[in-house]
Amino acid sequence: MMRHATALLAVIAAALLAACASAPLHYYTLLPGSAAPVAESATAIPFEVLTVNVPAQVDRPQLVVRQGGQSVALLEGERWIAPLADEVRGALAADLARVLPGRDVGGMAASGKPLLQVSLDVRRFDSQPGDHALIEGAWQLRWRHDGKLATQACTSRIRASVGPGYDALVQGHQQALDQLAEQMAGVARALTSGQPAACPGD
Repeated sequence: MMRHATALLAVIAAALLAACASAPLHYYTLLPGSAAPVAESATAIPFEVLTVNVPAQVDRPQLVVRQGGQSVALLEGERWIAPLADEVRGALAADLARVLPGRDVGGMAASGKPLLQVSLDVRRFDSQPGDHALIEGAWQLRWRHDGKLATQACTSRIRASVGPGYDALVQGHQQALDQLAEQMAGVARALTSGQPAACPGD
């Protein structure tokens, strides 16, 4: 009997391992879908998005979602296609290129040339399927031009309502990043034109 029980447990364990191994993985990106290319112009603002920081709680390959209250879940089958900080940085750069409009020089700006540097410290990246996607963080813009430096530091808290499902959740974060880029662009236009700049909501 013991021999048969051991054999049965081995079969069950093998079946469970096979089921886990065959479970499909779904990958997500915050980068916007293909769109018409941004037209180059003499007035396009050259910019670079510096390293983005994200909270340690969500800095992992799996999606981390809130289940209500203080309960969260790590979704093994739902993953980011790249590190979350890189996803946020890439999406923000793409949005800024569109809304400024700007030219992403990606750290290759020539010395002494005009350059807008963007830094972002994400303090909350909250995900609750069927309810909301929230991004909260501190950011700073630095505009270098003709040997002068103009800076502006701000904070933003953007909450997007989302429908059920993980696709809708990721789209909500895309919308939040798009709104963040719009806020940054408004401040950037003031800085680059030599006008007084104010944070959104001030």
